[in-house]
Amino acid sequence: MKITFYGHACLGIQIKDIHILVDTFISGNEKASSIDIESLKADYILVTHAHQDHTLDVEAIAKRTGAIIVSNYEIVAHYKSLGLEGHPMNHGGSWDFEFGKLKYVNAIHSSSFPDGSYGGQPGGFIIEGEHKNIYIAGDTALTIDMKLIPMQTKLDLAILPIGDNFTMGINDAILASDFVECDKILGYHFDTFGYIEIDHEVAKRKFFDKDKDLMLLDIGESINL
Repeated sequence: MKITFYGHACLGIQIKDIHILVDTFISGNEKASSIDIESLKADYILVTHAHQDHTLDVEAIAKRTGAIIVSNYEIVAHYKSLGLEGHPMNHGGSWDFEFGKLKYVNAIHSSSFPDGSYGGQPGGFIIEGEHKNIYIAGDTALTIDMKLIPMQTKLDLAILPIGDNFTMGINDAILASDFVECDKILGYHFDTFGYIEIDHEVAKRKFFDKDKDLMLLDIGESINL
């Protein structure tokens, strides 16, 4: 499993020959100007919630690639009304896709499209694929529901927001890693704009002091699990 960071909360995940994009916000992110959305492959696009900084490029990429959009019922219905293909889910539900098992789990946040229309309830994803299990938290506060995850799934990686203000900050993300029982963390949703800028060294040290490994990737950088 290969995971690439495209800035903010946008990820690319490759499982064998299947390409997955998560929360495609690239063209509106000045820090991700090196990424050409026309070059990105996508068989699936996962969307955690409807905010513009997670959906800006969904339509353009899905139209070009024919990717299946996977999200909550309301978000998928929105894109189906635009003629795009989707697979609707809701909290607690799972589905066996060709890349592995996907579960839609709780998140605490808000969710509306840029025009103010309802975007359903926000969520996160657990992917079990290629003998690796990852948790993509989406935009969320720390929530006790995270403790349910390790009751069913042993994680190899937790992808957690750490920018604070709109989501968990560093200290809450450390607690979240305790809740999900995963000490290998990929941080995201940080530095894109002023409200969520962080001190990278302080963040890494705080995780290290708790015997945890926090990875902060450069935009375009990848890791392999």
